[in-house]
Amino acid sequence: MLQTPLIEYHRSAGGRLVDFAGWEMPVVYTSIIEEHNYTRRHATFFDVSHMGRVEFSGPGAAALLERLNTRRIGDMAVGQCRYSHMCREDGGILDDVIVSRLEDGYLVVCNASNREKLLAWWQQQSAGQDVVITDRTFETGMVAIQGPEALETLDQLLPFRVSELKRYHFKTGEVLGATYYAARSGYTGEDGIEIILPAPVALTAVSLMLERSAELGRPVRAAGLGARDTLRMEAGMPLYGHELSEEWDSITAGQAWCVDLSKDFVGRAALQRVKEHGPARVMVGLELDGRRAARQGAAVQLDGRTVGVVTSGSHSPTFDRPLAMGFVEPRLAQPGTAVQVDLRGTPVAARVAKLPFYKRGK
Repeated sequence: MLQTPLIEYHRSAGGRLVDFAGWEMPVVYTSIIEEHNYTRRHATFFDVSHMGRVEFSGPGAAALLERLNTRRIGDMAVGQCRYSHMCREDGGILDDVIVSRLEDGYLVVCNASNREKLLAWWQQQSAGQDVVITDRTFETGMVAIQGPEALETLDQLLPFRVSELKRYHFKTGEVLGATYYAARSGYTGEDGIEIILPAPVALTAVSLMLERSAELGRPVRAAGLGARDTLRMEAGMPLYGHELSEEWDSITAGQAWCVDLSKDFVGRAALQRVKEHGPARVMVGLELDGRRAARQGAAVQLDGRTVGVVTSGSHSPTFDRPLAMGFVEPRLAQPGTAVQVDLRGTPVAARVAKLPFYKRGK
């Protein structure tokens, strides 16, 4: 099993380690609810070193990424990053990625479960083009610091003012001889940054951050994959393998905002057809009665007939109630529409809700 540069920290901090996409990752340290609430109120750090980090360079890099991404890439300025999808010709989603414009190329951050698939696809798509694709995943580490106190705390710990970075912009630099990349982005619904740095210094850097934040009286604490999942679901953020899949397209998945049909890209014709005819199902939020949480695959029903499916579900620590994301027939997508969710043979009353459930500052 693959291990991140922070594996020794996870073990010493009592993290419960699980196999996640072939990586040994901490799912929880204390409790998911405690880590979730601490992120919403203060700041936590997540080890996201398992995510793929791949650089594209060479004269053909911009044109290749323009063709592979649903978002426009060629007009990005150095220091800017963009969320995008990469799709098959039939519109099926290969992955959702973050593309960053470096001075001498591009950085693509992808999901751990899709890295090897994408590397093979990228090599195939770049055949005969002047592009160099370099996988930096194993020589770097990556952490996300998230929460309302994250930026103010990091302003005092890092060699630049994080709070002056615009959303979806990044800065690179060098500290103690190590090159870093820091982007104002994240996957929790909170403000914060994601930092990439050389693997050999990752453990020392994180340990120093935790120690110095505690000295400031604003301790950053560790959070695991469990809290990351409940946080992103409350914020209505899709997860590959749940809301995103090769089996359906970006528009059906409720991500039409990251599809630019005014440019050419792999899968454009298929997505154009979906836009013209309308998706066969729509991504919505679901609020369930009672205390039982829905799980992925649970049927959404109306009058005993299946009209949709749950893609993600859990008990929401912020709202103290079961929430879910899922697909329903377009006619049922209006917020407030009454449906039922089949929880192992028991129909539970639910209502369609607008996503996201949670917005920062509300």
